[in-house]
Amino acid sequence: MTGLLERPPGRLAGRTPVRLGPFSGVWRPRVIAVTLTGLALLVLVAAVNIGRGDFPISLAEVLAVLVGGGDEAQQFIVLELRLPRTLTGILVGAALGLSGAITQAIARNPLASPDILGVTAGASATAAAVIVLGGGNGVITGLLSAAGLPVAALLGGLFTAALVYALSFRRGIEGYRLVLVGVGVGAVAMAITSWLLVVAEVYQAAQATVWLTGSLNARGWEHVVPVGFALVVLVPVALLLAFVLGGLQFGDDTARGLGLNLNRSRGALILVAVALAAVATASAGPIAFVALVVPQICQRLVGSSRPPLLASAVHGALLTVGADLIARTALGTELPVGIVTAVLGAPYLLHLLARRNRGVTA
Repeated sequence: MTGLLERPPGRLAGRTPVRLGPFSGVWRPRVIAVTLTGLALLVLVAAVNIGRGDFPISLAEVLAVLVGGGDEAQQFIVLELRLPRTLTGILVGAALGLSGAITQAIARNPLASPDILGVTAGASATAAAVIVLGGGNGVITGLLSAAGLPVAALLGGLFTAALVYALSFRRGIEGYRLVLVGVGVGAVAMAITSWLLVVAEVYQAAQATVWLTGSLNARGWEHVVPVGFALVVLVPVALLLAFVLGGLQFGDDTARGLGLNLNRSRGALILVAVALAAVATASAGPIAFVALVVPQICQRLVGSSRPPLLASAVHGALLTVGADLIARTALGTELPVGIVTAVLGAPYLLHLLARRNRGVTA
């Protein structure tokens, strides 16, 4: 209590109010430090990842090529063969980290992430239908084939999110109910995916299985552009809506007292989160646990009441690229990146569940 009385008026620990003309905000040095540290590590890990392969390139040479140097062979290998894969991993990881931070803040539950809530399962089921049934003669299969994999995954994710929201809404959103409904809807979507793999031809089933594991293999610039465009559009929208997330932390009644339109605010935030998760899933498959683990780690690093958005995006990219580096080099054979993130993230999910069962706030 004494520390609070000694603090200058208008100041909180780790925060400094700032005003620039008609705009005001809060300066949080710890959030900025965590974000900038993540960016520095991301550049380093990305450069190391680009340098690994059948034709090794040193870290200094990779950085030289990225700023316009290097010989023609190095430029071709880095810019045409390896950079698109790493950029796809960066953008997909950032989209998943940001999506997880938004959903966890809305639900006020650390288990509320796109993969737990069934959003990625819905996107995966629709994408699997495109792969398996895209050559069929029916009206639905024709529409799926015409829509293409990214658009179909986006529509599947949006439909699943709308279904989960509708089934869990009871005069407001309660975190545990949202998670339970999401788990149930996700199980149905995974059952549909399993059925599609059973009825598919061998080649189609193999293609769908590799995609469903979550992989950055053979990613080119055609995969970078859609998720990059989505981030350019959706990240500013998410940051503008971040002010609403602060009010949602106090509960529905308090948020209404602050003048927030809960349904409209939640709807806009969920739409942004689902779009980010669905586009990421369409670009690289369902890379598990990035959206679940990263926001919680960033929340603890910055010491905030909710997951920080920008830090979650940066560290989501860092985790995805780091997992891809491990998948490519650790075992002497290339693994899908989704296997590594699942191995890293599954123990943390069990940790969260154990803490919840003991009544400990996660």
